[in-house]
Amino acid sequence: MSMIIRQATPNDAQAIYDMIYELAVYEKAPEEVVTTPNEIRESLFAADSKTEALICEIAGKIAGYAVFFTSYSTWLGRNGIYMEDLYVSPEFRGHGAGKALLKTIAKYAVERRCGRLEWSVLDWNQPAIDFYLSIGAAAQSEWVRYRLSGDALINFSK
Repeated sequence: MSMIIRQATPNDAQAIYDMIYELAVYEKAPEEVVTTPNEIRESLFAADSKTEALICEIAGKIAGYAVFFTSYSTWLGRNGIYMEDLYVSPEFRGHGAGKALLKTIAKYAVERRCGRLEWSVLDWNQPAIDFYLSIGAAAQSEWVRYRLSGDALINFSK
């Protein structure tokens, strides 16, 4: 089957939203998806957006996506890339789509002279963990991710 990795366009907003929802269902949190395809289109593809997205097509069908943005390491004194999402629809798994998407982002990181490429994975998602270990990624178990969102973010900002 032919595979193409390409930059996402505003016309992909609905497909990206659909896969975001599929990912949320897989991660047992569909109720946490509060965005809409239109919000995806407006935020991801805005002229001042700092976020990028890739689409993987297999045999002319959208099979997966990745969303990423530039980060910065004060210790390295260099930019990095943080991958927010990497997702391949179940029917297209096992064809190398996830690896091709991640490899494309890794190439961007090297071309852009980034010091690192990072992402997070749920601790129970063993298929993803096994995949990441197989490509040479290392878990950063000494770091604990924290988040402020919703009311906690609003209240703290006051």
